[in-house]
Amino acid sequence: MSESFTLGWEEWASFPALGIPAIKAKVDTGARTSALHAISVEPFGPDKNPQVRFVIHPIPSEPEVEIVCAAPAVDRREVTSSNGESELRWVIEAMVKVGGREWPIELTLTNRESMNYRMLLGRTAIRDGIVVNPAVSYVQGKIGYKVYADFPRQKPVKRPLRIAILTREPNNYSSRRLKEAAEVRGHVAEMINTARCSMGINTLSPAIYYDGRRLPRYDAVIPRIGASMTNYGMAVIRQFAMTGTYILNPAAAIGASRDKLYAHQLLARAGIGMPSTAFAHSPKDTKTLIELVGGAPLVVKLLESTQGRGVVLADTRKAAESVIDAFRGLDANFIVQEFVKEAGGADIRCFVVGGKVVASMKRQAKADEFRSNLHRGGTAESVKISPDERSAAVRAAKAMGLSVAGVDLLRSDSGPKILEVNSSPGLEGIERTSGKDVAGLIIEHLEGQVRTVSLPKPSRRKSALKAADAPELTEIAAIKASGDAAGE
Repeated sequence: MSESFTLGWEEWASFPALGIPAIKAKVDTGARTSALHAISVEPFGPDKNPQVRFVIHPIPSEPEVEIVCAAPAVDRREVTSSNGESELRWVIEAMVKVGGREWPIELTLTNRESMNYRMLLGRTAIRDGIVVNPAVSYVQGKIGYKVYADFPRQKPVKRPLRIAILTREPNNYSSRRLKEAAEVRGHVAEMINTARCSMGINTLSPAIYYDGRRLPRYDAVIPRIGASMTNYGMAVIRQFAMTGTYILNPAAAIGASRDKLYAHQLLARAGIGMPSTAFAHSPKDTKTLIELVGGAPLVVKLLESTQGRGVVLADTRKAAESVIDAFRGLDANFIVQEFVKEAGGADIRCFVVGGKVVASMKRQAKADEFRSNLHRGGTAESVKISPDERSAAVRAAKAMGLSVAGVDLLRSDSGPKILEVNSSPGLEGIERTSGKDVAGLIIEHLEGQVRTVSLPKPSRRKSALKAADAPELTEIAAIKASGDAAGE
């Protein structure tokens, strides 16, 4: 049996092979996995034997001290934190040294900037005669941050982000504005045509190819997926997420917003006001459908409808029965909704970014039209929304899981009613009507979600690795994506 080795609930550790001379670790037997603080995690090397580079700030109070590390990747693992959030992390193996003992452990790499300890030593690393005494600290002695006294310190340099904009229309207003807003802030933004992406699916080295060429790793992806590309687009987004890229609107959230029936179920579950909605498959339920929404007039919507297409207003009960029977004859999936007459052919578009309504506009239908979509000839004007309307829009975006959303609502006698939550809202109408830089606000939100790692200038840098091993920061050549077919 191995000789007993005691650890306190916190200890000083080091990783000689990674060039980390000292790091304060919390010893937590309640956590299964060990974790090491890491930012700018980037895979490199051959697919069969990938490695990862990452940057660590070992001293919580001094982010200007940092070390660039590299290690073989042994796994990618879904890890659920103590607050219930799941994260796909790279896993490395490294020799940890605590006191006079050194042994190999697996470490998941994650951003621990908000944590008091840059390292967590989980129970799978506590083995071979190791005993934990939770009543004491530093049983194996203190190292302290004095070992970093000779490490260079300088003001950090903000790193530009590498951003992919997934769109089949790189020249339309929304795509161009997002690219411009990113570049104004010093980032690199590239247009990627979703239809021209292919995927190599494996555990340690998931890859995305563009016209046969492997794409580099991106810091963030802004999906602008057209309705005709929803399923394939969601697969591409999931693949980008597999590479560790931050996705502005995740695939599951986009899918939920595109499925009108499921979207309304989510809204109902969240207790958010919406027009009475009914759905049935059997032709025997036509009468029930009409009664469930309060009778005619009512609205019949195809579940795949966009920009007002596939949306029909039935003024009378007989007209409603005819439309419903016609849609059933086409074997179409549709919902029936209450018609909110008091809205007067107008709706409110609330643009939500990061849990806040950043802009809003009122869209008014033409005199002979009930659909207020701008694509249908509707007009738009700036509007001040009420606290209830603001709250409803934010809650609707949250219910879908969307960071950026265009939430359409009606003003009814009983309060705001959500019509639709758009996961790929256009920017032209909202920016021109509100006068706000909505594209810039989207990029600012993205910056807050993706840590723009601070790296000193290479010429003044001393680290455990050669400068050639530092994460690549140079801009890559822009990929020219053609705008072939399909709307955004």
